[in-house]
Amino acid sequence: MTISTSPITLDSLPGRDLDRPELLQLVRSLANQPPWWRSQVSFSDEKRHYVQLHRDPHIDVWLLCWTPQNDTGWHDHDISSGAIAVVQGCLEEQVLTVGAPSTRTALRVGDSYSFGPDHIHRLTGRDAGSVSVHAYSPPLWRLGQYTVSDVGLLRRTSVSYADELRPLRDAAV
Repeated sequence: MTISTSPITLDSLPGRDLDRPELLQLVRSLANQPPWWRSQVSFSDEKRHYVQLHRDPHIDVWLLCWTPQNDTGWHDHDISSGAIAVVQGCLEEQVLTVGAPSTRTALRVGDSYSFGPDHIHRLTGRDAGSVSVHAYSPPLWRLGQYTVSDVGLLRRTSVSYADELRPLRDAAV
């Protein structure tokens, strides 16, 4: 098997699911192409603006726009790995931990990272007018949304990839 050293772009997708390093290459490549995504940017405090820019049997690509009021709530990406590149503003990622406070990381313009399907996190817009490019492989179909009750019970709800992620209300215990 020959491994290509050229960057992965939408024009050079390999026709199979991408691994985490390849997803990272792709979002970095797309982040550096503002004419490809800039016209889709829009903001709302009430409902996070997101647009699917590409979908095929192996990958989907999204543009997400953020304000400080936008919050995904705790979620995973079911069977999909993903990568995120911040192209404008700043996001905050929290990673769910057990027995310790969740970790918080500021993601600024130029920051990018990848993650596996087991990654449980939440994203919020730290700055008004923040924008990020996301890629998932295999394409998203379902996501898991989580609530953590006051007594520490963790519950997962399966949701469609097309639904806006928002924090779920914890069930009364």
